[in-house]
Amino acid sequence: MLRFIERHTFLSIIILLAAVLLLWMIFAVWPEWLISAIGRKKTFVITLLNGVTLAGLYFLVASGFTLVFGLMRNVNLAHGSMYLMGGYIGYEVSENSGSWFLGLLVAFLVIAVSGILLQTIVFRRMEKEELRQTLVTIGISIIAADLMLAIWTGTTYQFSPPDWLFGSAELPVISVIKSSGKVIFMKYPVYRLTVLFVAVLVGIILWIFLNKTKIGMMIRAGVNDREMLSASGVNVQLVFAIVFGIGAGLAGFAGVVGGTALSIAPGEDVRYLLASLIVVIVGGLGSITGVAIGALIIGLAEQFGLAYFPTYGVVLTFIIMVVVLAIRPQGIMGER
Repeated sequence: MLRFIERHTFLSIIILLAAVLLLWMIFAVWPEWLISAIGRKKTFVITLLNGVTLAGLYFLVASGFTLVFGLMRNVNLAHGSMYLMGGYIGYEVSENSGSWFLGLLVAFLVIAVSGILLQTIVFRRMEKEELRQTLVTIGISIIAADLMLAIWTGTTYQFSPPDWLFGSAELPVISVIKSSGKVIFMKYPVYRLTVLFVAVLVGIILWIFLNKTKIGMMIRAGVNDREMLSASGVNVQLVFAIVFGIGAGLAGFAGVVGGTALSIAPGEDVRYLLASLIVVIVGGLGSITGVAIGALIIGLAEQFGLAYFPTYGVVLTFIIMVVVLAIRPQGIMGER
């Protein structure tokens, strides 16, 4: 442990100094020179919070993707379609029942079942054939996109969440101090903070599930040595079907959460599939912690890019991905 600390002392100091600087920029009253260099404090903090909450949404989508792609080595490029389908199903259920939470639950269950069927019918017949998996799931995603367009047309749908999720919360961050001495604190939408809380909660549950439970140990053992696990009496295909169902269900769950924060419309499937791929590549295949780090980096890069240099902001996430692949091809937390 001591050797580990000594080896990483410099990196730890850099991270600690960066964290202290960030906390000071959030909670302190900015001097004039900093305002001139970066802009208004409110813009910086709001962009930071937008990046963190967007990272929470990316994590919800990419965590399911890393279970399937990273752990099980199944290339499911229909994951974005599952996100969009979950959003549409959740919208229909919530509008007809009047319950947003029921829409969230039904979207999770329906997409989880579709994921189990996909694993049973498609991936079980194409084990260790990544190219065939890629081509088949691309075809499935194209067909699903056309079916969703035919059913729900090109209309943009917006959810109606519970009233207590509307409004804004006052944060302990000073926005401005008026000449009269009155301090005005910053406000931020309650729903976006809720998305961040849900993402953290899901991340903790997934980490405990994979690292501290018997099923999680079976999953990791089955990925490394499927034949040995099967010889010990475990139904490997059933375990993998459960994992695929959880991963797909998380995509449907994220469809309702993300659709409420933003909207549901054609094209969102491609956007979130691409975001999931970048997050998993940056964070590392099969690592929940890596996905969290990757989602945070990509979410912050996307929002700060749009806020401070919108012309080149779109390229920033791809630059990060290229740099990570060049320096650490397995991702930040991935294993060789």
